[in-house]
Amino acid sequence: MSVVQVIPIYTSQSKSAQYFVETLPYNVPLEMVEIPAGKFMMGASDHEQDLDSVINTLPQHEVTLHTFCMGKYPITQEQWRVVTTLPKVKTALEPEPSYFKGDKRPVEQVSWLDAVEFCRRLSKHTGREYRLPSEAEWEYACRAETTTPFHFGETITTDYVNYNGNHPYGDAPKGIYREETTDVGSFKSANAFGLYDMHGNVWEWCADDWHENYKGAPKDGSVWIKDNKNYEDPETRKLLRGGSWYYFAHSCRSASRDDNYARLAYDDLGFRVVCVVR
Repeated sequence: MSVVQVIPIYTSQSKSAQYFVETLPYNVPLEMVEIPAGKFMMGASDHEQDLDSVINTLPQHEVTLHTFCMGKYPITQEQWRVVTTLPKVKTALEPEPSYFKGDKRPVEQVSWLDAVEFCRRLSKHTGREYRLPSEAEWEYACRAETTTPFHFGETITTDYVNYNGNHPYGDAPKGIYREETTDVGSFKSANAFGLYDMHGNVWEWCADDWHENYKGAPKDGSVWIKDNKNYEDPETRKLLRGGSWYYFAHSCRSASRDDNYARLAYDDLGFRVVCVVR
């Protein structure tokens, strides 16, 4: 098991948080932020715009979560590359899959199956349990005790989020359409839990199977699986959260959901990891 260092950090709301640094091969750091236990209302509120188009984010329901740790940023290309040097657990990984190149840019063009293999290798290397976040964990961490459409407030701008600025949300003005990813953390604005890039840049894979709505959703923050036997079938549809550089601001809301086949990989699909706290 590798040695980690626990460090206090300060968020955009001047709150103190804790994180630890996992040292990957070649001394590449992976910063993990502690997300405190708590409750929240998961799903879209009834005042969010175009509610007809977000019916899959309903019904709102209360979820209670235990403490966990989450990546401060999406997994970068540098982090991806060094983990691919670790021994294969189940499947091979391409060390340089991304279309938009840069060590500090988020890794993209990785499938859900690729992301799961990355977590398996990381877990075996560190002796800690790393995995994709559940959908509930992701939204809870993104909201960081907010109830607005974005953790920034009622809307966003391209000064703080990488999305298609030709299509703003609410009263926001049109902004930049960069047409590519940006380095993680480049907007210098964390949410109240100390996480960056939860809105935009790349969609982030979650561990859950896709469900059309929240009827019957678990209330404990656990991963929602339709069929354990076929959970890793490449043809199953898996959850995506957060929007991307390519999508409109509406898709970057805290409650927004999308899905894709577990086998597919595009240039706006990435992920971040969680570490289980025992």
